[in-house]
Amino acid sequence: MSGFRIGQGYDIHPFAPGRRLVLGGIEIPHSRGLAGHSDADAVLHAVTDAILGAIGAGDIGRHFSDRDPRHKDRPSGEFIAETMAMARSRGYRVGNVDVTIHAEEPRLAPHIDAMRDNIAALLGVAADAANVKATRGEGLGPIGRAEGIAAQAVVLLEKA
Repeated sequence: MSGFRIGQGYDIHPFAPGRRLVLGGIEIPHSRGLAGHSDADAVLHAVTDAILGAIGAGDIGRHFSDRDPRHKDRPSGEFIAETMAMARSRGYRVGNVDVTIHAEEPRLAPHIDAMRDNIAALLGVAADAANVKATRGEGLGPIGRAEGIAAQAVVLLEKA
């Protein structure tokens, strides 16, 4: 078995009125949040999927189904905690994670460091082993029309 495993994750949620906007475990002031069964944190969902992919354990829907009432409004940081426990039980720890957020709005630059620090803490890595960046859709597609937010993540796991 290799000493390294790579996983990638992707998630997308439409905007919904009357919900909080949570990205990377950080509440971000905005007029709309994201629609979803849990807290709809597209960033942490992508990271969760990346970890699950790296350990060959399927995807977030398999472990945290949106049909399961236990996950209603659940903080996505709890998904990360359970997924990290699975990775550790297989003898892996996170080497690093890289996240890209696709959002036309709100402006995310003021929140990037807080998201990075929170993700690093959730994964048990130093801040420089977690990277978060954001890009706009430049008016193209549903992201560019500010219909929602998407996130991509790639994670490197290494034998502990």
